[in-house]
Amino acid sequence: MSHLPEFTAALMPHLMLAPIALPMLTAALLLLLREEQQRLKFGVSLASTLMGLMVAIALLQWAHRADTAAGMGVYLPGNWPAPFGIVLVLDRLTALMLLLTSLVALCSVLFSGARWQRAGVLYQALFQFQLMGLSGAFLTGDLFNLFVFFEIMLAASYGLLLHGSGRARVQSGLHYIAINLAASSLFLVGAAMLYGLTGTLNMADLAQAVPQVSQADRGLLHTAAAILATAFLIKAAVWPLNFWLVPAYSAATAPVGALFALMTKVGLYALLRLWSLMFGAEAGPSAQFGSLWLIVGGMATMAFGTIGMMGSQRLTHLASHAAVLSSGTLLAAAGFGQTMLSAGLLYYLPSSTLAVAALFLLADLTERWRNGGATRPPYESDDDAPFLSPELVPTAGLNLDDDEQVLVGRVIPAATAFMGLAYLTSTLVIAGLPPLSGFIGKFAMLTALLNPLGLGSSAGSAPGLAGWTLLVLMIGTGLVALMALTRSGIRHFWAAPHRPTPQLHVFEGLPIALLLGICVTLTVQAEGVMRFTTATAQALHTPDSYVRAVMSAAPQSGPLAPASAGTPQPPGKEAAP
Repeated sequence: MSHLPEFTAALMPHLMLAPIALPMLTAALLLLLREEQQRLKFGVSLASTLMGLMVAIALLQWAHRADTAAGMGVYLPGNWPAPFGIVLVLDRLTALMLLLTSLVALCSVLFSGARWQRAGVLYQALFQFQLMGLSGAFLTGDLFNLFVFFEIMLAASYGLLLHGSGRARVQSGLHYIAINLAASSLFLVGAAMLYGLTGTLNMADLAQAVPQVSQADRGLLHTAAAILATAFLIKAAVWPLNFWLVPAYSAATAPVGALFALMTKVGLYALLRLWSLMFGAEAGPSAQFGSLWLIVGGMATMAFGTIGMMGSQRLTHLASHAAVLSSGTLLAAAGFGQTMLSAGLLYYLPSSTLAVAALFLLADLTERWRNGGATRPPYESDDDAPFLSPELVPTAGLNLDDDEQVLVGRVIPAATAFMGLAYLTSTLVIAGLPPLSGFIGKFAMLTALLNPLGLGSSAGSAPGLAGWTLLVLMIGTGLVALMALTRSGIRHFWAAPHRPTPQLHVFEGLPIALLLGICVTLTVQAEGVMRFTTATAQALHTPDSYVRAVMSAAPQSGPLAPASAGTPQPPGKEAAP
């Protein structure tokens, strides 16, 4: 038993394969099952997603352990050292994104079990392939493999977007496919140019190679980085490259829309990861390259998302524009390169993503309720209900509404009350109002803007024009988002009192409660979460530990034993110490 902790410590790095291998094997199994076996498919997909969540929690705990060097884990699937072999890297940022992916995926699978998985074929298999692509994109330490996982993720998303058929989905799906194919082409061009300049696509090796690029090739390096960043910015929904997002996301089915709320964060993650590695403080003349473009683009995206929310009449459009607003806020904050500002945005990232995902699910329930999809009560209209009838209820001295129906003592159906409270909670988080986690995340970012501490700044210095502009935008967009969400809430929950009671399946209510419950948990545990995001931001802006961990990872000479001195090495590369 004394060797059990050592065995567990040696086994944990191998668990890094699970977020990729588990959904891949699950999708293969689901493809073997007949379409008539919907319940079995749902059970298999749900069990796999739940296992993925447990794996993500274990990896997060392992990455955040005090005795784990810099919260880093490196795995060599081909047993070749970097930069020659495939590398999977786990740090606090990766673990956070994996956990967020697993949470949203679990809620999406649960919601689909009520009805949407039966609207087309191969839904659960495509869903698992999507998870495989997402997890691989977060774990990989190599640009080429990042492209591979992007394509797996996008190929699955094409099928998921078209799930349920219909002209709107097909039309939006074609636009979505065309835009993402163009982004993939830009990805390949930028990666090829970087490889031609540096001779490597390993992210840690790129961090070492960028400062050594000659001055004559520096302009070409910046051009390659800009092309690559454009591909990521398209996926991160930056204005004006986000015209495809709202039609596509609003046309998707509710569980797919909830999962797509996470898709924009993949582009943001890629930007954060590569920008901090390639253009950090040690990048020489290229330090902080592109930061102004990120700030300006993020601010423009915030303005576009807010205007779109004010102009939205449908809840799905409102949720799509809320996703754009969230992405713009995160992009603008990331461009400042400040540690504490990055800590605030990393706290805000899961809160906004979970709230937008919940809003997509709520939109489906609300639209179905509004369109009379629920079974009507046993009486002809709400006015015929005994507890509302003027003949049966004495009205003297009681508060009446415009139709002279009793207000005091009127029973609110549980399903209606749940949907109303869930909508209110989503509104508070998205608008960034107290006391929930959206407010805490925005407050942390505003505090960091007023007391900048990062590259090129000192503690207590003025925030500058860009800082003041972002501060005003964050407050202003929050207020406008509140007005848009409140107006929509009045129309859907208040202005139509005579609708029938909505029918709410347990598989529809539970995921919404889970998503918003996590937002409440983030609020209650704000101190611990902020400590985690601060440590994550510090590691992100000081990437030396990342580079050392990846470049010094030695191949294994046995299943769990460390490499020996006689381990074969690739030609021209000595074993790392």
